[in-house]
Amino acid sequence: MAARTLTFSIFRHDPQGGGQPVMQDYQLEETPGMTVFIALNRLREEQDPSLQFDFVCRAGICGSCAMVINGKPTLACRTLTARFDPPHITLLPLPGFELIGDLSVNTGKFMRALSERLAAWLHPQDGAVDLHAVEATMDPDLADRLYEAERCVECGCCIAGCATAQMRDSFVGAVGFNKVARFALDSRDSRSLDDFYHVIGSEDGVFGCMSLLGCQDNCPKGIDHAGQIAYLRRKLAFSRKVWRLFPA
Repeated sequence: MAARTLTFSIFRHDPQGGGQPVMQDYQLEETPGMTVFIALNRLREEQDPSLQFDFVCRAGICGSCAMVINGKPTLACRTLTARFDPPHITLLPLPGFELIGDLSVNTGKFMRALSERLAAWLHPQDGAVDLHAVEATMDPDLADRLYEAERCVECGCCIAGCATAQMRDSFVGAVGFNKVARFALDSRDSRSLDDFYHVIGSEDGVFGCMSLLGCQDNCPKGIDHAGQIAYLRRKLAFSRKVWRLFPA
């Protein structure tokens, strides 16, 4: 069987250089096992060295190559071109992030600011960490739940697929809720439900989520974002903070 010829319609724009965004078409012969990531590298090497996109690991671990592929936010390195019939693939940058150029967006700036806003690091119960002490044991089931939250690669697909995040820049989004849930679960963290309420107990937090589940549908790692949001809503709804705000 003859190899297919793929047509890529790619968003092109350099914010620093000015001008209007355009969609530019490229054609490429498909090879067995080709991913969108492989195709983009060939296009840059063989046809257009100015094409901008990001990648690091090429194994679905770093999240760098996230983009909108035929309308779906996902990872280019895990998307086979063979799945598209007809062989016309449209590539756009993730919405909701600062555009660097073409398909490259600054997810790192967003994730850093979000982590600082949520204080997304362990707050030890004793206020200090003894590096020479024997590590405390943890229930295996709890360790598994923490590991599930830690699988997030911060690719930004959940933000790109979230209608609320696209309408409101201040919305925390699923990646932020996942960070909070990870530390709310951790028995070593000293923060209370009231502490977590202050950062996500508002319309910019879990109570502003419209439950359209774009985060769940577009997460390339299959993280249970809906379950995490439901968990946080239940915990905060029955916290003392909420009962003080809305007394019976």
